[in-house]
Amino acid sequence: MTQGTAVRLRHCAKTFAGGRQVLQPLDLDIHPGETLVFLGPSGCGKTTTLRLIAGLEQPDAGGQVLFDERDVTDLPIERRDVGMVFQNYALFPNLDVAGNIAYGLKIRGLPRAERDARVAELLAMMQLEALAERRIQQLSGGQRQRVALARALAPRPRVLLFDEPLAALDAQLREQLRADIGALLRELGTTAVYVTHDQQEALALGDRIVVMGEGRIAQIGTPTQIYQRPASRFVAGFVGQLNRFEVRGHSGAEVAVAGGRLPWTGAASTLFCRPEHLEPSTTPAHLTGILVGQFFQGAHSRLLVEVGTGQPLLVDTAQHVQAQPGDLLHLNVRPDALFTLAC
Repeated sequence: MTQGTAVRLRHCAKTFAGGRQVLQPLDLDIHPGETLVFLGPSGCGKTTTLRLIAGLEQPDAGGQVLFDERDVTDLPIERRDVGMVFQNYALFPNLDVAGNIAYGLKIRGLPRAERDARVAELLAMMQLEALAERRIQQLSGGQRQRVALARALAPRPRVLLFDEPLAALDAQLREQLRADIGALLRELGTTAVYVTHDQQEALALGDRIVVMGEGRIAQIGTPTQIYQRPASRFVAGFVGQLNRFEVRGHSGAEVAVAGGRLPWTGAASTLFCRPEHLEPSTTPAHLTGILVGQFFQGAHSRLLVEVGTGQPLLVDTAQHVQAQPGDLLHLNVRPDALFTLAC
């Protein structure tokens, strides 16, 4: 297992030509051995932050990038001891699989015997032994991404950097590689920084998630914190889907909302919950509405339930609901699943 490296960003901002500031001043500590995921829409600053860590971009004056206690701000990528995995693989078409994995080791002057041993280790780790002599053009997208990951791991970098590595793959392959990368990172203990716009990737891979918007950090937290207790409507809306309830009145331990009453004792003008926190009931429950749509989605079904607001509630349930559009449907909500948003 590799000893993780602490990465620290201090007052890192980035302004490009023409005065366009894409990253506001940012301070961030990445813990040794953790996988930190940057999540956000296009143009939010997540890839720019990754490039600052890599040494592919320089922060504005006064910004610092530190690996442990060493200031690496002025060092180029080849002197930072990082491994990087790109969306487009960035492999050498003139080399076979083994040659691509060995490339960085050869550049570093590793003796031939050590280099061969390390390549063999990576081929086995990434399940590529049978493809060692294949040309890159003969590989599938998933195989190419495994080669790219093996090449990044070969020199045993202090920090692994991932820039949307699965974005070009189909859904099934993306899910498989996501699981493989997650298991590998846990096994290695290498500090990893992962950029994605895919919320499922972020929730599955991140020890912590940094949600970014408009060049700023909107929230940092564990996947559970980000999903269940979002700090703002932007975070809540970007990470998952929401049901919104406008409070019409308070009465003891309940509040009145369109379609019924919800268990809530605090002050609130608007409450929210996730679709999976609403559960159909065969008896009168917190809410009652009209089923207007039902969609089978494999492990669960998505129900659309109209409660009189014009915006149907979203309900994700593993139950087999024997109801047709137009039928009355009762819904319960877990009290601990309701939350408010300050902004």
